[in-house]
Amino acid sequence: MNVERNLPVVRERKLAILKGDATLCEQQKAAGKLLARERIALLLDAASFVELDVLNADAGVVTGYGLIDGAPAYVYAQDFTVKGGSVGMAHARKVLKVMELAEKTGAPVYAILDTAGARLDEGIDAMNAYALMAGKVSALSGVVPQVAVVLGQCGGIASAIAGMSDITVMSKNGALFVNGPQVVSAAAGREVSLEQIAGCEASMKSGMAQLVAATDEEAIAMARRLAAFLPCNNMDEVIGESADDVNRELGDLNALTQVDDVRDILKRIADMNDIVELSEGFAPSMVTAIAKIGGSTVGFIANQPGRDEGRITVYGAKKASRFASFCDCFSIPVITVVDSMGMKVSTAPQGELARAGAQLMYAMTEGTNARVALVIGSAIGTAYAALASRAACDMVYAWPGAVISAVTPKIAVQLNCADELKTADDPFAKRAELEEKYMADVADGVNAAVKGYVDDVIEPAQTRQILAAALEMLSGKRENKPAKKHGNMPL
Repeated sequence: MNVERNLPVVRERKLAILKGDATLCEQQKAAGKLLARERIALLLDAASFVELDVLNADAGVVTGYGLIDGAPAYVYAQDFTVKGGSVGMAHARKVLKVMELAEKTGAPVYAILDTAGARLDEGIDAMNAYALMAGKVSALSGVVPQVAVVLGQCGGIASAIAGMSDITVMSKNGALFVNGPQVVSAAAGREVSLEQIAGCEASMKSGMAQLVAATDEEAIAMARRLAAFLPCNNMDEVIGESADDVNRELGDLNALTQVDDVRDILKRIADMNDIVELSEGFAPSMVTAIAKIGGSTVGFIANQPGRDEGRITVYGAKKASRFASFCDCFSIPVITVVDSMGMKVSTAPQGELARAGAQLMYAMTEGTNARVALVIGSAIGTAYAALASRAACDMVYAWPGAVISAVTPKIAVQLNCADELKTADDPFAKRAELEEKYMADVADGVNAAVKGYVDDVIEPAQTRQILAAALEMLSGKRENKPAKKHGNMPL
């Protein structure tokens, strides 16, 4: 062995790999895309990246580990300048190595996806490589956070890997699809573009992408920001100091007469009025967001009362279910903010809506994380049962004027008092009287508090401090479910 003689050879080889093919690198840059190592450098703290298997350059993927805001993270970035970042067995082996290290050390995985698909010259080996990668994503689900950053093509099985990740961030350079535009155009009988079926807007509307950005740089910045809210693994907690006072009062909320956008309420509750909304363009009647209260991460699930009376739609239920399950995986407390008239009213067959409601009920009642409900308006029917009941939440609070009932006072009177309305001299006045009586005797949040279903009817101005106190009290929560392999979510 002659280290002195061979060291220059190794150095030269590594330098050639790091430089890459000049023509292909220029093409990547001309397309407005960063190179794989440039993407990793932006994601990780400066000079913290340690690359693994650097000499295995033909694999078409760059892998390694480093730090994000001082916390360890594993990363792999598909390199489109090397055979289109296509996936074969060498590619899969490099990716599986970092994922196995992440599992052993309890650190999150960031996947930067940009691939032309399977390496066709490897045939079934390439398909097996993809399957092994997808299988490992499934195995790590709920063990360490997995964030997919889609910055290029991501088709076929690659899109499934992105969809199986906890959060998917996407730039306008990205495309998430199963069938390409040629196949879809042939089936549709008209020309469709990749952007139409798989771009940022399409992927957000379908629920595949939770965050979208204009450029690679902005998407990577979003992924870095997410890291501040995510634990390293399912045994870790995100607890830090807050520059915001947990006892800060929200004085003007006492005079609030109508909530037009529930996100304004969530921002007021959160530390420094800062939330990260996920899946903003998907099922907008339901809001899902992560934030911090007192320096600790929380998840918000909230109805948007300005849309369809906050009614729960099929996709709204699916969106909330997925987010509730994600939070429970990593013991992130969930705060539900409820102002909903119940499930969507539709003349279409009710099976799909019923199944979506079942999914939401299942996800909310299965969790063992801390869960606190705040009823700011109406909690009718399924909205109450899934988002504000004792089965779904540990603590329940309500604002004055909250309505908690199986149906609205209007419907209750219509169903229960039809004869009285028919015989009344003034049916309109009688209806108003009966609705007011039902509200006072049955549906008022105060009545629910008297019966113990609501822990307290609180002043809106004190919402932040009361929720912070509830989360502090529940921080030591331990709940053991019956022994089983797993439940059967009504998918």
